[in-house]
Amino acid sequence: MYAAFKHLHMVAIALSVIMFVIRYGLMMADSSLTEKKFFKVTPHVVDTILLLTGVALIFITGFIPFTESANWMTQKLSCVLAYIALGFFTLKYGKNKVFKTFTFLGSLGWVMAAANIAMTKSSFLG
Repeated sequence: MYAAFKHLHMVAIALSVIMFVIRYGLMMADSSLTEKKFFKVTPHVVDTILLLTGVALIFITGFIPFTESANWMTQKLSCVLAYIALGFFTLKYGKNKVFKTFTFLGSLGWVMAAANIAMTKSSFLG
């Protein structure tokens, strides 16, 4: 059960980041493809699967965020929230392409930090 949820979670992470990168590229190219239903619906479906598998893994593993025994999980979630916030600025709220590029690169940095914490189960954030 754990292995299935873990692998589904990892696939959802990969799809989510790939979709984010593709949407960023299309946005920077001023492509009309960003208005297609696929690019409006699919990221939400993938991110819902990502959230549900993440919650399932919390219950399966017993690593509860915001507890002393799973401090790394709290920090991972903080990185994910930073990734989401910067992703909103990248795709929705950014005023110009330079700002959107910086928020895009920052969001990728935060998702890499979350991945590092998840793989090592330890934090470099302190």
